[in-house]
Amino acid sequence: MAIEICTLGGYTKTEGNSVAIKVDDEVVILDMGLAMENYIKQQEDREDVNAVQHYDDLLKVEALPDYGLIDDWKDMVKAIVPSHGHLDHIGAIPYAAGLFSQAKIISTPYTIEVIKSIYRDERKKSSNSLIAVDLNSTYKVSDKITLEFVSVTHSIPHTAIVVVHTPYGKVMYACDYKFDSQPVIGNKPNFARLEELGKEGIDLLIVECLYADQEGKMPSESVAKQMLKETMLGVNAENKAMIVTTFSSHIARIKSIIEFGKQLDRKIIFLGRSLSKYVSAAEQIKLVNFSQEGKFVKYRDKVNDTLKKIMKEGKDKYLIVCTGHQGEPKAILSRMSRKETPFHFSSGDVVVFSCSVIPVELNKDNRAKLESDLSSHGVQIFRDIHSSGHAAREDHKELLKLVRPRHIIPAHAGADKATKIKELSDELKIGKTHIMKDGERFSF
Repeated sequence: MAIEICTLGGYTKTEGNSVAIKVDDEVVILDMGLAMENYIKQQEDREDVNAVQHYDDLLKVEALPDYGLIDDWKDMVKAIVPSHGHLDHIGAIPYAAGLFSQAKIISTPYTIEVIKSIYRDERKKSSNSLIAVDLNSTYKVSDKITLEFVSVTHSIPHTAIVVVHTPYGKVMYACDYKFDSQPVIGNKPNFARLEELGKEGIDLLIVECLYADQEGKMPSESVAKQMLKETMLGVNAENKAMIVTTFSSHIARIKSIIEFGKQLDRKIIFLGRSLSKYVSAAEQIKLVNFSQEGKFVKYRDKVNDTLKKIMKEGKDKYLIVCTGHQGEPKAILSRMSRKETPFHFSSGDVVVFSCSVIPVELNKDNRAKLESDLSSHGVQIFRDIHSSGHAAREDHKELLKLVRPRHIIPAHAGADKATKIKELSDELKIGKTHIMKDGERFSF
């Protein structure tokens, strides 16, 4: 039994992504994510919002993976390896990484910067050393394990397809990715290296399946940029407010929003802590310099002061970029819609949702409530000005043909989506697909 896999999160349901790979007596954990729906509910229900949270608090509400599933591997864990900086892949690190204090946290530079900021937000110190590794390079964990970070596109910078090289074969972890040959920030996917790895031989591919049921190829981020341009520059917003909300981590989308805001000759204001956090991490590694393009406001009292100033000087002079795209009740856009800030909507004001609704019931309900509140003010709402960062069926087909794995484990969704990967691999006659649940083990 040379290589053994334990699926920890993201196999029974969409969120809380994490998997452990054991090579003889050494283990690496890929991703340590939050189950966002349960985490958000837990945050809303907390009596003392200032209390420091711990692993057991979140485990009770199933907001992160149960690392008790690998108690027998606990002392063998050498590294924790996030594939990218989204919370459903790194959000559990401040709470769970300390269970494996001997393990290094190894990832790409932007991801490491985001992890540092999350530790600061949670008022925690890392007992694990944090190591940044450039894209398209390797890191030797031990004589038996070497990590490779292959560049790929997603909706956050520095996303990697992680390859675990061992004496017994290679495990490839593609969770999350899409194949975008016209990215707005960063390089195209490293197709040449993926093809080389396929020729060398991939023994196991762990691959996301969130949109494996969607036909065709996922549109490029450049398509989303064009949609955003047509919306922002094409709508009649004379003498009206214009507000855009998107994923705080979507640096490429924010770059496009800034570009069109400048063309509209509006002053750009960013409202919300999460926007500031993700942009600051990108600026820290000199990926962008958005602070020269607009003003970032993090804290509630300063947000209110800024909104008061906007109302006084004229809403039409500003472009507001703010948090709240999923309708989160405590986010700025939701509070604005409920008249809990000095900002007041007027008929004809514009709100652009440059995002999709993450398909869980809590988000669907929250967004419906937010849109209802906005509509009551006569706001013009533009939805789904967006292209997903996840692979669709043709992207998955291309990956399977490039790397031709012997075994496949679908991840990042339940069995309904996982079955679509199996159908595709069977159709292509590539590999043997194993549909797994959280807590199961597989060896080869």
